[in-house]
Amino acid sequence: MRSKAKENDWFNPRDRESKAYNNTLKGKNAIDLHTHTCNSDGSLTSTELIDYALYKGLDKIAITDHDTVAGLDEAISYAADKDIEVILGVELSTEWRDKDIHIVGLDIDYKEDGFVSFLKEFVDSRDVRNEKMCRLLTKAGMPMTYDELKDRFPDSVITRGHYARFMLEKGYTTYLKEAFERYIGDNGPYFVPREKTTAADGVRLIKRAGGIPIIAHPLLYHMNWDRLQELTDELKAVGLMGIEAIYTTNSEAEERETRRFAEKNGLLISGGSDYHGEAKPKTDLGLGFGNLYVPVSVWDDLRSAPR
Repeated sequence: MRSKAKENDWFNPRDRESKAYNNTLKGKNAIDLHTHTCNSDGSLTSTELIDYALYKGLDKIAITDHDTVAGLDEAISYAADKDIEVILGVELSTEWRDKDIHIVGLDIDYKEDGFVSFLKEFVDSRDVRNEKMCRLLTKAGMPMTYDELKDRFPDSVITRGHYARFMLEKGYTTYLKEAFERYIGDNGPYFVPREKTTAADGVRLIKRAGGIPIIAHPLLYHMNWDRLQELTDELKAVGLMGIEAIYTTNSEAEERETRRFAEKNGLLISGGSDYHGEAKPKTDLGLGFGNLYVPVSVWDDLRSAPR
């Protein structure tokens, strides 16, 4: 019987025959400041992610789940006696001029009262959206309830990635991306927009929690540099500190351009793989598509900056 890793062609830390299993960063002082667990739309638990990071030889790893900090207690407890530093983080889903913008927060006080209240309100609004989407999909001949989704993915903030996996398992689609392409993508017939916060409010919230706010994967927004400058100017005014220049999909030229943009704007550099496991099957932890490298000096600069 073929392993799950080979069936789905993803980097599975449980499979010693996986093509990535022996590709490590040991001895390179490497870190990863953008990762996800099953508490949002990743496929590993916090414990499994830390174990995989240890195997990969990472010195530090930031857990930055979408709009939730549910996996951080587990991560802190498990990593307490391990030779790795876990950086407490989050990735907030925000909006700027009708465009989705993600703001990563690093080294946050995830139990700060205002931060906790915001995330609860945000998750509550997601629940309303998810109930509507389930009704629409059921009416279209793909029966599901929100309770079924929550039972299938317990202790997770349900995202469209979970819908896609559920639809694949039920036979409503033949591959994961089909769910987005035909049904629940941004322009899909069964997509219901969720309540969003502004990018500026996201930065303010991370600052309130004592964290380091960073624009995640800026090149994925397909803005020109002038447009990105407008976003940056607005966010710097409320406390933006960094930009993700080292990222899985960036070419060397794109990374250089983003670094120049950061220097021009007095922003710090961040970087990470955006590891999701099965949900992003060609992206490996710490390595991205295979050549990603985020040195520990990136975190040293971020952590030592005044907040």
